[in-house]
Amino acid sequence: MDEPALEINNLVKKYGDKVAVDGISFHVKRGEFFGFLGPNGAGKTSTISCITGTARVTLGEIKVFGFDVVKNYRQARKKIGISPQEFNVDIFAKPKDILYFVGGYFGIPKKERLEKIEEVTKELGLEKYMDTPFRALSGGYKRRVMIARAMVHDPELLILDEPTAGVDVELRHDMWRILTDLNSKGKTILLTTHYLEEAQRLCDRIGIIFGGKIASLESKAELIKDGQSIEEHYLAQVSGQRNGAVV
Repeated sequence: MDEPALEINNLVKKYGDKVAVDGISFHVKRGEFFGFLGPNGAGKTSTISCITGTARVTLGEIKVFGFDVVKNYRQARKKIGISPQEFNVDIFAKPKDILYFVGGYFGIPKKERLEKIEEVTKELGLEKYMDTPFRALSGGYKRRVMIARAMVHDPELLILDEPTAGVDVELRHDMWRILTDLNSKGKTILLTTHYLEEAQRLCDRIGIIFGGKIASLESKAELIKDGQSIEEHYLAQVSGQRNGAVV
């Protein structure tokens, strides 16, 4: 059996006395498009921060392609590309410089770096915007730059945190096409989104987190076999958890 792309075992993340993630366990298969859903404050971002090393694991274990994110941080981090919800870039910089800098951060030689930048630029339809300051780009193209930045070092696992937030419908559908194509070429993708139609369109399996715990973990086919949409299942899970019911 192939080792999972991502394996989380009994993860706990606390901020002082506040428990943000409460003993969750799940895995993402190699080549899978995995949806990680939940309301604001449910624990999604804390989980992602623990995976990428921007937050310290309180308890539990996370492995990325077999590398422990704490004990083997460097190896694990090279396997991950993260497109965060926030635009955490120099907004006055041009996309070509943003991507060049990140390639250098991961130690990619100059020639190879330029080739990879050209490849991801073409893949994401950014060719015409490489000399435009980031702040002057539309919301949709800013999102594309963030995904391109996540892809420059050719990671095996892409973590996309709300990659189409604030994007108009046409660009969102274009982004879906791009992400589906990336996944079909073998990229493992973990997606968080508040657009439930997006999760239904893109994801193979969906995990729902609520109050720091996994409320549901099912394949898309299993979730929609009763004729209900992902949105209907999501709302049932979340309202059931809020009311203290077992759903």
